[in-house]
Amino acid sequence: MRVVVIGSGIAGASTAYQLARRGAEVVVVDAARTGVATAAGAGIVSPWTSRAEEEHFRAASAAAVYYRTLVAELAEDGEADSSFEVVGAMVVSADEGELSEAFERVSRRAAAVPEAGAVRRLDPGQARELFPALAPDLGAVHVEGGGRVDGRRLREALLAAAARRGASSVSGQAELSSEGAVLVDGEPLAADKVVVAAGAWSGELVAPLGVRLGVEPQRGQISHFELPGVETGPWPVVLPVSSHYLLAFPGSRVVAGATRETGSGFDYRVTAAGQREVLDNALAVAPGLADATLLETRVGFRPASEDGLPLLGALPGTPDVLVATGFGAGGLTLAPFAGALVASLALGEEPALDLAPYAPDRFRAR
Repeated sequence: MRVVVIGSGIAGASTAYQLARRGAEVVVVDAARTGVATAAGAGIVSPWTSRAEEEHFRAASAAAVYYRTLVAELAEDGEADSSFEVVGAMVVSADEGELSEAFERVSRRAAAVPEAGAVRRLDPGQARELFPALAPDLGAVHVEGGGRVDGRRLREALLAAAARRGASSVSGQAELSSEGAVLVDGEPLAADKVVVAAGAWSGELVAPLGVRLGVEPQRGQISHFELPGVETGPWPVVLPVSSHYLLAFPGSRVVAGATRETGSGFDYRVTAAGQREVLDNALAVAPGLADATLLETRVGFRPASEDGLPLLGALPGTPDVLVATGFGAGGLTLAPFAGALVASLALGEEPALDLAPYAPDRFRAR
């Protein structure tokens, strides 16, 4: 079977890898667009701390557990540096009521998932021992199994492992005909199955098939800092009771984000208001970053669906065209697992998760 995967972000790279690993002939088509979400994503893998609704949490928890399997598979295929690492995660607040609510929610969600590990309350001193830049009045709820991943490095590992398994790549602008045939820069590309994993651009790709995906770009601006001479590698993910966050990587790097700019279109700019929002939130939670070097601010366009859930599966009337998109702010948690699920569907196998709630036609045809 020959499968064309349109898009080489995390969802497309994961789909391609799983297909190639199972023996399919795979071609990845990449348009090298500016603002792909994978290149700007933070990389938090800690769904147990999330305040998302239960349906979203169900998929995200399974996706977080799947990371352990994926890392082992990549290592078998010669990619030992997936960048995924369990460092723990903390919900932080100065409000006792918020911390009590977080402890109840995180404990309940983690109880059924061994990979989540222990959940415990931390006083402000204990929280600062783990993340020294924190404000001194912030207590925390800590979950042991929270993790982080560098989206760029994971994507590279997935694509390299897929290529080692025989996948090929084509650069160019992909289009779909009204029958679901693939054209790249106007030239036909043969395929038995097609997977559209083009992030925020997926909707325009499937438009010729008469399907409205209900996915729009949501701009996210995220800043990277350096704390020279500070070993930040062991620091946990920090999650205030807001949509902002902090996480650290080896090499004295701390990441702070992020804006959620619905209605942004594909406006690829760092804005004054966006930068101020990120800095104000980061320094309120971690004033110890005040003297850090601002290295860069990245911009990415999240594929945000109308109901906040991903879109996974075959398109109505065109069963040989499948979709993997709509991950919103949770792409680096959800997309690797989503790629495995869609690969199973493309190969006629039963996916490991009931995909009915994520049907790509749920927003109805045009």
